[in-house]
Formats: sequence, structure tokens, C-alpha cells
Amino acid sequence: MLPFILRRILLMIPTLAVISLISFAIIEAPPGDYMDAYVDRLTAQMGTVEQSEIEALRDRYGLDQPWYVRYWRWISGVMQGDLGRSMQWNQPVSKLIATRLPWSLAVSISSLLLVYIISIPIGIYSASRQYSPGDYMATLVGFLGLATPDFLLALIFLWLYFLGTGNVAVGLFSDEYMTAPWSFAKFLDLMSHIWLPALIVGTSGTAGLIRVMRANLLDELQKPYVMVARAKGLKEGRVLVKYPLRIAMNPVASTIGWTLPALVNGELLVSMVLGLPTLAPLFVSALLSQDMFLAGSVVFILSILTLIGTLVSDIVLAWLDPRIREAI
Repeated sequence: MLPFILRRILLMIPTLAVISLISFAIIEAPPGDYMDAYVDRLTAQMGTVEQSEIEALRDRYGLDQPWYVRYWRWISGVMQGDLGRSMQWNQPVSKLIATRLPWSLAVSISSLLLVYIISIPIGIYSASRQYSPGDYMATLVGFLGLATPDFLLALIFLWLYFLGTGNVAVGLFSDEYMTAPWSFAKFLDLMSHIWLPALIVGTSGTAGLIRVMRANLLDELQKPYVMVARAKGLKEGRVLVKYPLRIAMNPVASTIGWTLPALVNGELLVSMVLGLPTLAPLFVSALLSQDMFLAGSVVFILSILTLIGTLVSDIVLAWLDPRIREAI
């Protein structure tokens, strides 16, 4: 197992290099750059802008160089732990990301836990009681969850929360804890707020995973070895847990690789609707202003999350299935 993990980690390095190159080139693809938007804003405010000032800023950020030179400058700094400097915020990118990334991870990991805690039991129930009222209800909820956009769910939950409490569920903290130092009371306040965005972001993932779990378990329950186990008189619960459930969990475990980054992407509009201090609004702002170092760094971090999720799913698959352990 250890050599397999080491091989996968080593393969992550060239994968990240290719992803960073492609993403940086795509960010650079639209016409113009950050300075064009910056000059337009200054011209609208002041009327004129000194050409010397524009040239000095272009030279400072390397905007007078070809994109591949800027990419090498940025990726060289990344390898040394320096993500560059945001042109829009005039701050180090690492500082901006450090203030937002923990909240993105908190929302995404909470959503991931909710996805698996809710979807796996419902999928098992739905498959073991096929065509029952509970199965039809789970199917209906699954289709609704897949069909409803996250931002629309966020607006509906905001409305319902306001009707029920008279308060607006915006942000991750109450006003009195916004700038307060960390304490147990502040942690409890965070828990009382984070469940709503976690539930909204995880809705589509939960609905999809219910369908995956149900379909795979139904497929296993129809196989001859299950019929033989039932014929020998084993209890239905033991038959279900002993073999079919373990095999049906393989596709569920393999989805960890794309579920985590999908949740991070899914909280983009939800964060903007609920006013969450996550990476998503920062990323959108960086794309709109063509702040290439900030946008490229966010994409780079999301790529790392994807690769880490894929590695975790491979390890879980090997742990669940002895056949995979023998193959590696």
C-alpha cells in the first residue's frame, strides 16, 4: 500500500504542473489585462491617467512580458511558497487566501460529511425496500435536489429562515462574534450558522449519491451469491451488510475525488447569496478584473484539493475491496 501511495503522490507533481499551465493560459486568454480595466476605472474617476504611471505598474507586475514569462515568474514563486501579489488588492495572494480558505474548507467539509451521512443510509433503505413509499419519496427528493440550483435553494432557505425567526441568515457569525477572539461560545455560534450553507451546498451531491448508492446496491442484491446466502437462512440484515453493501460502496468511495472540489465550486453562488467570507467571491472578483496571480492561485488550490480527494478515494477503495489491494 505504501509504495502505491508514494507513486500516486509523485504523479501529482507533473499533473499539477500541467493543470497550472493550462489554467494560467485560459485566464490570460481574454483580450486585455488587469491594467486595461484599472485604467478605465481611473479614467472614469479622474478623467486622465499619466502614461508613466501605467508603464510603471505594467513593469512592476510584468504585464509588459509575454504570458509564458509571467507564468514562469508565478510558478517559480509558487515552488518557493510565494503565490505572487494580487494586483486588485495590492496584497500578497497567500495572505488573501489564508483569510478565506479556512472558511471554504469548513463549509465544504461540513457539506461532504452531510452528503455521506444522509445519502448512504437513504440509499440503503431505498434499495432494500424497492418500490416502497419510502423508495418513491427518496427518488422524488433526489430528483428535486438534482434539478434545483444551489443559489435558488439558498434564496428559499433565506426566506424560510426569515419567516421562522425574523432574522437574516447571512454570514457565518452573529454580529457580536464577528470580530471577537476565538472561544467556545464563538465556536457554538459558528456551528449554529454553518449548517445552513453546508446543507444547501450538499443538497445536489446528496441527491446524486443517493441514486448511485441505490443503483449499485440493487445491482448487487440481484446476484446469485446473495440468493444463495438467503437460501441458507441468513438474516436479511446480515446478508445485506456482509457482502452487497461492501461491494456497492466502491463507486460511492470513488466519488470522493470529485465530490470535494465540486462542493467547493458549488458554494460559489451560495457564498455570494449568503454573504460568506469564502474563496468563491474572491475568485469571481479576480476573474472579472483579470487578476491573474490571484485567480491562478485559487485554481491551483482547487486542483490540489481534487488530487487529494482522488488519492483519498483510492486509499478508501483499497481498504474496502481486497481485490484492489491485491492488484496494487
